[in-house]
Amino acid sequence: LRSYLREENARLRRLRRFYEKVQVLHQDPEASVDNPLLAFSLIKRLQSDWLNIIYSDEATGNAQALHAGLREVEQELPGAEDLDGAAWALMRLQDVYALSVKGLANGIFQRSGTDHPPLYSPGRRVSLSADDCFHVGKVAYDTGDYYHSISWLEEAVNLFRLSYGSWNPEDRSSLEDALDHLAFSYFMAGNISHALSLSREFLHYDPSNQRVTKNVAKYEKLLEMGTGVGLARGAMVTPQPLSPPDPYALLHPLSSQPAPEQLLQLGCSYETNSSPYLLLQPAKKEMVRIRPYVALYHDFISDAEAETIKWLAGPWLQRSVVASGEKQQKAEYRISQSAWLKDTADPVVRALDRRIAAVTGLDLRPPYAEYLQVVNYGLGGHYEPHFDHATSRKSPLYRMKSGNRIATVMIYLSAVEAGGSTAFIYANFSVPVVKNAALFWWNLRRNGNGDGDTLHAGCPVLAGDKWVANKWIHEHGQEFRRPCGANPWD
Repeated sequence: LRSYLREENARLRRLRRFYEKVQVLHQDPEASVDNPLLAFSLIKRLQSDWLNIIYSDEATGNAQALHAGLREVEQELPGAEDLDGAAWALMRLQDVYALSVKGLANGIFQRSGTDHPPLYSPGRRVSLSADDCFHVGKVAYDTGDYYHSISWLEEAVNLFRLSYGSWNPEDRSSLEDALDHLAFSYFMAGNISHALSLSREFLHYDPSNQRVTKNVAKYEKLLEMGTGVGLARGAMVTPQPLSPPDPYALLHPLSSQPAPEQLLQLGCSYETNSSPYLLLQPAKKEMVRIRPYVALYHDFISDAEAETIKWLAGPWLQRSVVASGEKQQKAEYRISQSAWLKDTADPVVRALDRRIAAVTGLDLRPPYAEYLQVVNYGLGGHYEPHFDHATSRKSPLYRMKSGNRIATVMIYLSAVEAGGSTAFIYANFSVPVVKNAALFWWNLRRNGNGDGDTLHAGCPVLAGDKWVANKWIHEHGQEFRRPCGANPWD
């Protein structure tokens, strides 16, 4: 793809030179033609010189090269599914971080209705066009998500109104399209009077549209009848109340503090864990919570090791799957790409396994632990609330025949500019992304039951590229390293 971009840059430079030739033909368009010599040269430029350049071999070659270059990389370019996924990512960020759509359209990551500073201030502000906002709203509209379609189509309508009368060759939609979809979205939301107002505005621009004319008549009749049930676009509908579908509702706000008795046990320390491996370079441990037990190990890996792991995983990245009954499948509540690395893949992976074993005191030999899973969360990448341990004996996790996942080690391979925290839902706290640190927690209590307080989520990445490596350790093999207990809370 990089070589393609380099070729395209060179081609654009040639096109720019070509454009400069064309521009010369249109010099002094406002000049008076009283001078017969000027009049002659103008007529000649427009009649023959301009055509000579447009139909020249250079112009034909530029066009052919552009099409040929596109065909070469067409399979690698983003498709319709990628574009729709990016639209959903914007809506996900809108919900989770309560962002203003108007702010997003202007390149500002500002919470709705607040005077607080932006959550993220990019070095280069990028605004969205009316057509961009329309596409996001249309993606929501096509799935019947009228909560999101209204907010994005409203912004599209506002922007189209500001630029009405000017033509943008990149636009695939128009003010009429935005008004049409927004009117029906409001109708589905039960706001018939606003749907009527928008439809009337549509007819101002396109008075011959019979379908919208019929909708206006139906909306007027419904308002006279005082009912919210009617026919539009050929379907009987009952307007539904709208609310943001926020699976992270329990994350607002994450402001709880540990109990006073736990505060005394929290702190930072150098740990050797009685391991010779850590004698010369102890682990930098920060206790985050006691219940659930969550610890953060700073500087767990080096920059070079993190880059090696990302490089090894890169060619194998595929859309992440989740356990569903006895199968594994893709799911919209986990948006990421992942790959699995054996300890034989590279000495760096093998050394990382030894380091994890030393810090946790657990046995990572096969089959007591899974391979290293490397995950990349891109635009709006997230993982909704879930448990790492299996909650059903039918889970694919038990195929390893090594019991449930007793513990999780999650290593942050990159930094992010905003978002991406690991949030523990019921425990009501979150851990931000700390580059090269490793987060450790027990998934099971000592009696073998799952710890409900470990329900956690990977918050959407607001800005940046989040890479993590997960190591899941199983029960079997740990009997003498973490003995059972009868206390259900231990």
